[in-house]
Amino acid sequence: MKFAFVSAEQVAFPIAVTCRLLGVSTSGYYAWKGRPGSSRSLRDLELGDRVRAAHDASSGRYGSPRVHAELRATGERVGRKRVARLMKEAGLAGRMRRRFRKTTDSNHAFPIAPNVLERDFSATAPNQAWVTDITYLWTREGWLYLAVMLDLFSRRVVSWATSPSIDRHLALVALRAALRDRRPDAGLVHHSDRGSTYASGDYRSALETHAIECSMSRKGDCWDNAVAESFFATLKREVEEIDDLASHAHANAVLTDYIDRFYNFQRRHSTIGYCSPVEFELMHCTKSRAA
Repeated sequence: MKFAFVSAEQVAFPIAVTCRLLGVSTSGYYAWKGRPGSSRSLRDLELGDRVRAAHDASSGRYGSPRVHAELRATGERVGRKRVARLMKEAGLAGRMRRRFRKTTDSNHAFPIAPNVLERDFSATAPNQAWVTDITYLWTREGWLYLAVMLDLFSRRVVSWATSPSIDRHLALVALRAALRDRRPDAGLVHHSDRGSTYASGDYRSALETHAIECSMSRKGDCWDNAVAESFFATLKREVEEIDDLASHAHANAVLTDYIDRFYNFQRRHSTIGYCSPVEFELMHCTKSRAA
């Protein structure tokens, strides 16, 4: 028992130092010891429970910045460094980023649109600019490809679709779902890589039909579509089951839970002040109506 060791060695070594080396909190030690610690230690003990609850509520996805934002949103007055320290003492951490491969096929004869965004991923309202991309997921039933469409204003996933095949039909399903649900005005900028999926004639025709301006990344430059790339990295880091998908149906259920229930409605995004995408859009809507 680590706390028993701390107690046995407290004459030779400072309690705080021993606790830090063993990866336990001093507040936890004093609680175990059955005697009151300092007011700060007692406060750490209380905060530690709330930190763990916030971390658990994110299914272990959140690091200290988002746990801190979660606590602040509930009215808790606590500094980010203190939250980071308490998480470290409790052995809590967010999930690490993972590398993944691209799925772009740019070896085709379709025309390439100019890069309208030029890495300006800002927007002042919803439905001004969308970014899209496709990634792959391995299941025991075989590969499954995922297409997503994100709104740059709120970073909300406005649509997503999956298919065992990577082609324009998959991308068109995601596009049509986004158009159906969002009904954007003419002039929306649609940004993608320059792969054949998005450069194909029927995909470009669908954009033109809805008066959507097409924008494409430069060849081999992943930073030109960094928001979509970042979403995929986040997805593959934060979804624990991503390495053990039994089937396409299982993958779709996991994606529904993550995207439609957690990411859009709960996940705090650093780019939009640690609000969730839906919360950020609602705040904008409320302000716009009040103006």
